[in-house]
Amino acid sequence: MTKPELLAPAGNLEKLKFAITYGADAVYLGGPQWGLRAYAGNFTMDDIAAGVAFAHARGARVYVTVNIIPHNEDLVGLNDYLADLADLGVDAFIISDPGVLLAAKAVAPQVERHLSTQANVVNYASAQFWADLGVTRIILARELSLGEIAEIKRRVDVELEAFVHGAMCISYSGRCLLSNYLTGRDANRGACAQPCRYKYHLVEEKRPGQYFPIFEDERGSYIMNSKDLCMIEHLPQLLTVGLSSLKIEGRMKSVHYVATVTKVYREALDAYFVDPANYRSQPHWLEELKKASNRGFTTGFYFGHPGPEDHVYKGELYQRQYDFVGVVESYDPDKQLLWVEQRNHFQVGDTLEVLAPQGEGGQMAVVALQTETGEAVDAARHAQMRVALPCQKPIAPMSLLRRPLS
Repeated sequence: MTKPELLAPAGNLEKLKFAITYGADAVYLGGPQWGLRAYAGNFTMDDIAAGVAFAHARGARVYVTVNIIPHNEDLVGLNDYLADLADLGVDAFIISDPGVLLAAKAVAPQVERHLSTQANVVNYASAQFWADLGVTRIILARELSLGEIAEIKRRVDVELEAFVHGAMCISYSGRCLLSNYLTGRDANRGACAQPCRYKYHLVEEKRPGQYFPIFEDERGSYIMNSKDLCMIEHLPQLLTVGLSSLKIEGRMKSVHYVATVTKVYREALDAYFVDPANYRSQPHWLEELKKASNRGFTTGFYFGHPGPEDHVYKGELYQRQYDFVGVVESYDPDKQLLWVEQRNHFQVGDTLEVLAPQGEGGQMAVVALQTETGEAVDAARHAQMRVALPCQKPIAPMSLLRRPLS
């Protein structure tokens, strides 16, 4: 069995660096145009060049999404854009449209072509069709069972990629018109407003203004609100169906989410391939995943059609156990000071948990804080301010500090 790639999201250059530092074999990102996350921050061409250099120096790969469903005006400049990306050294384009696929083959034949989940491949005949057109990898629709994936792999000689963690779309692999209808924002061109996550009440047409809760919840009802996909407890089953890449969703998510989820799946994958026969899912992996914002977890369609227990009907949309408060920049061994860039308010007296790229992070108490000028302060109040904390042992750069919510 070949060890599959671990593919992580990169909403911007900083997240790319954290994804790779925390164990991703490859990252996927959106450029300035033609991707499906208009509000992810995304990359300039200079950012992509820097990201490719960072990734390749560490043996990782970079895939760029070009997966909108384009109208005529969206094709203007496409060929030049693809050629420019190829010149930067990106490893693959993620494509959903046949016209974009033909353009990629024509102007950048050396770049791999991965078929987006937006193309809705759910059977081996469709997979063969796309493989015959020159697709080198198919990102499968989320609506497939493990048995269906195994059959596609058995019948078609093409790499397969599947999501293992993250948000689920209520529409068929993302082809949704709710956002267009309710807000005028086209989900298939990168501007989804996520109306499936809105809170809804029922109105009877002869009683305007009288709202009926569908479920007894003062916040309204979440009638299309899926839990998040999580397959950390089922890696052996995933690995038996022949996947080449395990994909984490989340280009809109935080650095803390990307680092936390990537590290957990990295540890689990590595543990499996050290000793497959004696592999056991470790309870602390699932507990660690719960520390990143989530909507509760489901296995999606992998073991059959989701049931009522796989959706969120009431309560807060996100579950959050921790505040991400800082990024470790460096350690001064002479003064035993840990320099941190603040990301959320924290203060003297807090106990922080350390998430390190490698190994266990542990905890540390904030007994004092000082600024770059040496001024003692009682809290890190300002966005991205640099502060130093007394610390008796080194903590690796790019470690994250988080505070439990009381």
